[in-house]
Amino acid sequence: MPAASSVRRAAVALLATAALLLASGCSVAVVGLPSAARPPASDIPSAELQVVGATGGPIDTLARNALADLEAYWAQQFPDVFGQDFVPLRGGYFSADPNDVDPGAYPQGIGCGSDPRDVEGNAFYCQAPDAPNSDSISYDRAFLQELAEQYGRFIPALVMAHEFGHAVQGRVGYPDYSISVETQADCFAGAWTAWVADGQSEHTQIRAPELDEVLRGYLLLRDPVGTSINTEAAHGSYFDRISAFQEGFQAGPTACRDGFSAQRPYTQGAFSSADEAASGGNAPFGEAQQITADALPEFWGLAFDQVFRETFTPPQLEPFQGNPPNCAADDLDLVFCADEDLVGYDVQDLVGPAYEELGGAEYAVITAASLPYALAARDQLGLSTDDEAAIRSSVCLTGWFSSAFFDDELTAADISPGDIDEAVQFLLTYGTDPSVVPEVSLTGFQLVDLFRNGFFEGAAACDVGL
Repeated sequence: MPAASSVRRAAVALLATAALLLASGCSVAVVGLPSAARPPASDIPSAELQVVGATGGPIDTLARNALADLEAYWAQQFPDVFGQDFVPLRGGYFSADPNDVDPGAYPQGIGCGSDPRDVEGNAFYCQAPDAPNSDSISYDRAFLQELAEQYGRFIPALVMAHEFGHAVQGRVGYPDYSISVETQADCFAGAWTAWVADGQSEHTQIRAPELDEVLRGYLLLRDPVGTSINTEAAHGSYFDRISAFQEGFQAGPTACRDGFSAQRPYTQGAFSSADEAASGGNAPFGEAQQITADALPEFWGLAFDQVFRETFTPPQLEPFQGNPPNCAADDLDLVFCADEDLVGYDVQDLVGPAYEELGGAEYAVITAASLPYALAARDQLGLSTDDEAAIRSSVCLTGWFSSAFFDDELTAADISPGDIDEAVQFLLTYGTDPSVVPEVSLTGFQLVDLFRNGFFEGAAACDVGL
């Protein structure tokens, strides 16, 4: 049973990747809903910040604006966070279109002397002693253009922020392990993004809906499900990466500095068997329903006994097909009826489609049912169940429940790699629908942050009187 205030995990053995300390290349692919950002408050003139090979196009403008704001942010933050002045990147910045390279524009190549064609579909920070253009950031502008057209104009800035995070590491030291190097850079990117969202940047802007897009984008930035944490160049699971980004966004760069030791918990892991790998770690839908019916009462029975020192009475758990129980409003897909002590979830309109649309995601089924089930637990604790505080608490408590599942503290089933990612996918994809999370106006970003708090901090973060 997880402690009421925090999740405790044994440190895992990680594989140090020395190559990442020299050149950190991050393949970027982002999905989300298109969202046109407002134009920059003011574009920085190219003469004030040179990007070698840049054109006058919009992507190079967005990247240059972001790089200028990143330089300003880190010049401001470095003395307080690291006790030294920030030294600008000595090797500069490089923009290339690998399909249309003018060799004369890059007499010594791009970062660390690389051929401009080598940056195709990528962006990277490079630091290599004695190499030309060491301590630099290079990017494929054609690729960033494609991403920006489809998924929002903040994407080039996010890519620059992540790579700039590696430049910060190059000045103060890298974490010891590959996954820590990458997620710390995500954290640094989150800290800068919060500064932009707060309106403090001169050239870059982001709107609240774009934060949801940023989190959705990290789905394809994760390592493949089932990748070992010891894999060379490991970047982290979906949940690992967005947790790091949100930690930076909420707590700032000092948290990024201090929170990425070998003791940091990660959810990425290898499949335990060939059968699990073959299934992708997913269970059939009927089995997912049975796991839900077994795991939720087991968890809350333990929680009440060990944390709240009370006895939990499991509510009736009732799947329904389109029409909720008579005790509930007709437009709800997730239901808690206090008088009947009943929890319900809609198989036809929510849980079944979510399972299919997210690729056989059995943990989406469990996450969905956990939300109203947490309201039943609050009701037995004498807490509200029908206001914003209750809804926020139920999302947080679902994170706490998931941490117990992840830590193998429940006997109902074994969690598989990718399951916690499926919880995040469910919240981002369906959580903002009022039939799922009613009566409140929470963004996907806020829902995932509540889940993250419960996962890492336990019930104490969930407004249940602890």
